[in-house]
Amino acid sequence: MICLSPHKLPMKTPFFVQLYQPQAASVRQELLRGLTHNGQAGAAWIAPKFLYDALGSRLFDAITELPEYYPTRTEADIVRVHGHAIARSVPSHATLIDLGAGNCAKAARLFDSLLPRRYVAVDISVDYLREALDQLQRRYPTLDMLGVGQDFSHTLALPAEVGAPDDGPKVFFYPGSSIGNFTPDQALAFLRQVYAVCAQSSGSGLLIGVDLLKDAVELEAAYDDALGVTAAFNRNLLVHVNRLCGSDFLLPDWSHLARFNSELSRVEMHVQARRALRVQWSGGERHFAQGECVHTENSYKWTVAGFSALLQEAGFSVPTVWTDADTPEQGRFAVMWAQA
Repeated sequence: MICLSPHKLPMKTPFFVQLYQPQAASVRQELLRGLTHNGQAGAAWIAPKFLYDALGSRLFDAITELPEYYPTRTEADIVRVHGHAIARSVPSHATLIDLGAGNCAKAARLFDSLLPRRYVAVDISVDYLREALDQLQRRYPTLDMLGVGQDFSHTLALPAEVGAPDDGPKVFFYPGSSIGNFTPDQALAFLRQVYAVCAQSSGSGLLIGVDLLKDAVELEAAYDDALGVTAAFNRNLLVHVNRLCGSDFLLPDWSHLARFNSELSRVEMHVQARRALRVQWSGGERHFAQGECVHTENSYKWTVAGFSALLQEAGFSVPTVWTDADTPEQGRFAVMWAQA
């Protein structure tokens, strides 16, 4: 156990660094660019990061508990069953960098086996991290903890507080199949950025969760549950957009749509207009026909061989793979360790 008696050593305090400083005008411009397709004819889209306002984050936590949503549960089972093997492969006493940390629960399961010397939780806003890190610090009072607010969807830039290259290995942790939100080209660019940081410190690497290709019925159910929690999560995006850019999306006008695109090997989420309508904002508007969609998220599904090749193209070594099946090819989900 990392946790030492508080009678022997005083409890440390988490430190927070907010790097992402969104300007209201630039956020509004980004949203309207997607809604108007850069002023040209074409499908409207909104980046999935806008799904995660305060309510959206809580709704997603609820999604992970649904029976249809297998990724979180399956990944946790893989880590539990193969925990000793993971600990033998991944360096201990490293700086553990948790990308898209959220409530930090997934990384916390690794603390007792990996014994990190420092824990770095990265999410778009440190406000999402404060409560989780405060609670985690009480469980592990002597562990250095750092919360970093950063939008790493385009550029991965970490503060100096993460540690210098010669300050021991760095283990990036990117669980939950979030890599699937990137297109293959975007995923490669992102993995190359992670590799560039890892390559500076001997023994560093990436521990990542990857959702594997499977039956379309199971995939679509995971993104369109019977209780409608995922639908609420997706439609809440419109409330967030109204708040950010002054638009007038009305929730009763929009339904949730999730479908598997077999040609591109991805589950797509959309909000779909229930009738012909007009959405307005200061200085602009867009007309939507009945059945027209706003594309809100992709979740690409990979084969073990395909994602292993992507990691190697980014510069990493051949990964070690753990799945929920006897052979990787039969798995529904994979956890991979790739050393730089």
